[in-house]
Order: sequence, then structure tokens, then C-alpha cells
Amino acid sequence: MLLWPARSLSPARVASCVLINLAATPGLGSLMARRFFAGTGQLLLALAGFVLIMDWMFRLFSRMIYLELGEPVSASVPGWLWRWGLIFFMAGWVWSLVTSISLLRRARADEAAGQKPVPPLAARPGEPLKHS
Repeated sequence: MLLWPARSLSPARVASCVLINLAATPGLGSLMARRFFAGTGQLLLALAGFVLIMDWMFRLFSRMIYLELGEPVSASVPGWLWRWGLIFFMAGWVWSLVTSISLLRRARADEAAGQKPVPPLAARPGEPLKHS
């Protein structure tokens, strides 16, 4: 179910969405490009992976500190935490890569068809557009 009608994105906007998706936070660029289902899924996968990896790192560093202090520690840190964290994060990133490729293809198709992107703030029907 679409809440807003699909609209074309400017090449600059697509480039920034792709850069944010692939280099910063998987899913955030998709959300900026109004791909709400994909963006939310990507962001949740990436965050779940991040939390699992951070939990593993916290346990590992705590264990190392307790060993240095001569305190009793558990046998080892569970390895499944970082493995599943990496799997979740990479799944979110690959999904954001697929969405980014889709955004780039859509932008090229819109450009080839001669469609101009809709301005972010359009005037009301019957009023002239104001250019700054």
C-alpha cells in the first residue's frame, strides 16, 4: 500500500540516497528515497546485527579486563553473537545494495524518458510555481 504516489527522484537525490545506503547506514537511504518497506527492513536487520556484534564485543572486552585483573571469568565468549550479527548486518547491507541498484535504474529510466523530478514543494493547483 503506497501512502504517496510514486515520483521520480533527481539524480543528485538518488546519488545521496545510494551513498547513505551503502556507506553509512543500510536502510536510511532507502527511507529517504521513499522505499519505506525496504528501508525499514534493511534498517532493522542492520541494527539487529549491530546490537549482536556490540554485545559480543562488550563480553569479550569485559572478559579480557577481568583476566588482566585476575578475576574469575567464564570459559569463553559465545561466538554465535558475532556470527549472527555479521549475517544480519550483511543481509541488510546486501538488501540495501539491491534497492540502491533499483533506484539508480529508475533514475536512468526517468531521465531517458525525459521526465523531470517533481519539486519537493509544489504549488497548489491553479497557482504559479514560485522559483527562488
